[in-house]
Amino acid sequence: MNISVTGPKILFEFTLFGMTVSITETVLSSVIVMLILMVAAVLLGRNLKKRPGGKQVLVEKAVTMLYNLVGETMGQHNLHFAPYIGTLFCASVLGTLISMTGFLRSATADLSTTLAWALVTTGLVWYHSIKNFGFLGWLKGFTEPIAVMTPMNIVSEVAQPIALAFRHFGNVACGGVLTAMIYSGLAAASSLLFGWLPGILGEIPFLQVGIPAVLSLYFDLFSGFIQALVFCMLTMVYVGSVCPPPEEKEAKE
Repeated sequence: MNISVTGPKILFEFTLFGMTVSITETVLSSVIVMLILMVAAVLLGRNLKKRPGGKQVLVEKAVTMLYNLVGETMGQHNLHFAPYIGTLFCASVLGTLISMTGFLRSATADLSTTLAWALVTTGLVWYHSIKNFGFLGWLKGFTEPIAVMTPMNIVSEVAQPIALAFRHFGNVACGGVLTAMIYSGLAAASSLLFGWLPGILGEIPFLQVGIPAVLSLYFDLFSGFIQALVFCMLTMVYVGSVCPPPEEKEAKE
């Protein structure tokens, strides 16, 4: 049994401004996910009517659920973050599920993808913290509750995007590795059990039929939704913590 687990393959390279730019499987998957989301947004958002049909009812229900989730988690004053959270969730789910096509790699199985999202979230946290409390207020936050905690608070601030990125990437990548190992193991077991059959029958991997599909339902479908939800929930908690209601902000000032 020979198992090889590698990162995303480089599909092709080109030179831009003297630099070599590599187009990997992750880039291809990410571009396809963006195109799918753009087309879906156009198709689902046009020809809206006062008396909606079935498609519009489902879309409005999904949007209402999104805004309710953001309102309950971040507060009604932060509803303007709903489009970002919704985009993040859809990109995460599709980025994971795209591997079920059989020829595309999950975009979320690449650390660069989840780390980019985590850094955007951290950027939002820092921006709104400085915007709402001022630059000195942002720096003062590192000294709370007591000044001796400053080093720990700085480490925590740096570790936040790293932990956010590795949690999502680790679960998706781990699922892919486990699936590959089980798939290879089933092929070896099938050869051992049925290799004695005559002709082409001995070469058919009987044990690979059905079992990998069931595993894919968990690692890709169920786990993909869970990891996307966890990532978005943590994003809402982090950003919401630096965007308090107006009355709380005035009280702190």
